[in-house]
Amino acid sequence: MYSIDSIKYLIHMHIETEGVVEKTDVVGAIFGQTEGLLGEELDLRDLQRSGRIGRIDVQIISKHGKTSGECYIASSLDRAETAILAAALETIDRIGPCMAVVRIQNIEDLRAIKRRQIVERAKELLLESFDEVGISTYDILAEVRQASRVEKITTVGAERLPAGPTVLDSDSIIIVEGRADVLNLLKCGINNTVAVEGTKVPDTVIDLSYKKNTTVFVDGDRGGDLILRELLQVADIDFVAFSPRRRSVEDMSRKEIVKSLRNKVPASVLKNHIEKDEPISDLVFEIEAGREEEQNPSIPRDGENNAAPAEPERLSAEPAKIIKDEPEITQAAKPEPVPIKKPENPVTIREHTEYMKNTGRSRVITEDADLIGDYSLQELKTVLPKLHDDAAGIIVDAAVDQKFIDQAFAKGLKYVAAHKFEGIVRRPTGLRLIPF
Repeated sequence: MYSIDSIKYLIHMHIETEGVVEKTDVVGAIFGQTEGLLGEELDLRDLQRSGRIGRIDVQIISKHGKTSGECYIASSLDRAETAILAAALETIDRIGPCMAVVRIQNIEDLRAIKRRQIVERAKELLLESFDEVGISTYDILAEVRQASRVEKITTVGAERLPAGPTVLDSDSIIIVEGRADVLNLLKCGINNTVAVEGTKVPDTVIDLSYKKNTTVFVDGDRGGDLILRELLQVADIDFVAFSPRRRSVEDMSRKEIVKSLRNKVPASVLKNHIEKDEPISDLVFEIEAGREEEQNPSIPRDGENNAAPAEPERLSAEPAKIIKDEPEITQAAKPEPVPIKKPENPVTIREHTEYMKNTGRSRVITEDADLIGDYSLQELKTVLPKLHDDAAGIIVDAAVDQKFIDQAFAKGLKYVAAHKFEGIVRRPTGLRLIPF
């Protein structure tokens, strides 16, 4: 067969004879009956020797005493010369001992085929290879700063405990459970941390606790409770903070870490209850709940009945305060979420989607279906590029397109719920599309 890499055009011939002939008869007729017809410059034998005419490919079949089939001749001549050669081939009227009819069906431009292949492949590459949305200057700075923080992890004491770079120089320290907790806090810009690495409290941690203001930040489970009990007995602890229930410090988002540290409880309050059988973490969460009631009088206490349920604290513009109080952390300000006027309080993804129907708005929620913010569709265009790790999904009461889906995937979101999906030609792996 011909090689499409070395030719420009392909002449398609149809052959019919009144008798039985073979391929060699066809090739002989082509060379014999065109010899000297077009002069030396277009002589088929000379053109084939110089490589300007390719191999002659004959495909014929004989039935009922007649032969018919196709013949293909590859040409690297220009268009005019190829057309002249094709017209000359139609003058063949005998193949072997038989009368024959030769018709040129078409002359195929193989470069056009290549161009079509290039266009189709370019479309595939455009959709497959350019997944990343343009990185903003803020994202570049945040990534570089985060990498530099992770590299700063050090060790302290004879036990070589994992610690942040400023744990020895700072006036206050944060004691955590393990190396992964130290790394996560470093990513959030908190550098004065040290890990106990087990339930036995190292002497280095005990010595530091007597020299500095000390906060213990552990998981809200039985393991964290045991470590805290020992620390309260052997070290000088000033404050205690726990991760949210069913969460570990190493898995917490920046917002959750800062909120937990701001809600830390004085250790002196806990020491009065150390003899109780109930977990210390339960007491800490009760104290935090009491603080929230004081800060939000609209939240009903036990036994009180209000006319309408109050909005939870997570709907307030609290992130702005957190950013202000946290040291060494800079972040592009998020637009303040629009207060929700409806009395419903969705707690699942399905309830959020039902709530958003016919509103013409959008909202961003966390993995636990907690609300981050409620925005107009115009505001969402500004908010989407600035989302952080605590955002897990977006609900939009409007139609979304491929560009929106690509941006959501680039920000690490796990799902997008929308009223309608239009023009989606490629769904990124790991991103759920939820219509409602």
